[in-house]
Amino acid sequence: MNNSVMNTARLLWAGLRALLVLTLVTGVIYPLVVTGIAQGLFSDQANGSEITSDGKVVGSSLIGQSYNLPLKKGQETPEPDLKWFQGRPQNGLGSNSVNTQYKLILSGATNRSADNKDLIDWVTAAKKAVVKDNSVNGYTVKPSEVPADAVTSSGSGLDPDISPQYADIQVHRIAEKNGLSVVQVQKLVDDHTESRTLGFIGEPRVNVLELNIALKELAAKS
Repeated sequence: MNNSVMNTARLLWAGLRALLVLTLVTGVIYPLVVTGIAQGLFSDQANGSEITSDGKVVGSSLIGQSYNLPLKKGQETPEPDLKWFQGRPQNGLGSNSVNTQYKLILSGATNRSADNKDLIDWVTAAKKAVVKDNSVNGYTVKPSEVPADAVTSSGSGLDPDISPQYADIQVHRIAEKNGLSVVQVQKLVDDHTESRTLGFIGEPRVNVLELNIALKELAAKS
């Protein structure tokens, strides 16, 4: 075997060893280390920030869900189930045929400017609906009290949170629909209101899924 062939063989063997080492380090050892650290220190986040109820996973704290009544014959858009706290509007979301458990699985924004007629019509209709749905005996919601997040979708369309202001104007309706006192429901909202992250990032917020799970538990006891 001449020197040229031997050199080529040595180079091929060196390249193969480098490939095997890099594959072992980057494809096996590194993923195992990262996964182990994530599971050990951030297991909740690493597993999707799951929320459970009655021992079952019912969603993620990072993804919003809809709370609607079943579609009636001839309906294209379901009506909201008003016994539950409602999240932000879902305009701009697509549908999917892979995971049909949640219709909020696809992200999408409306991508319309503030002076777009369709957007103005959506917001106007949404505000009227919020006022109508949440005005109950002895309590009337004024249009000026409706916060922006009650009538606009988020950039992703998957926002799991609402503002405390939006939660507050739903309290009387929730109390009436579930046979609870306003004080009981307001305490639920207060207990589930989160402050700004680190005291200065973002805005105070209420996770709708967690709030509705607490509402279900409270209603079952009453």
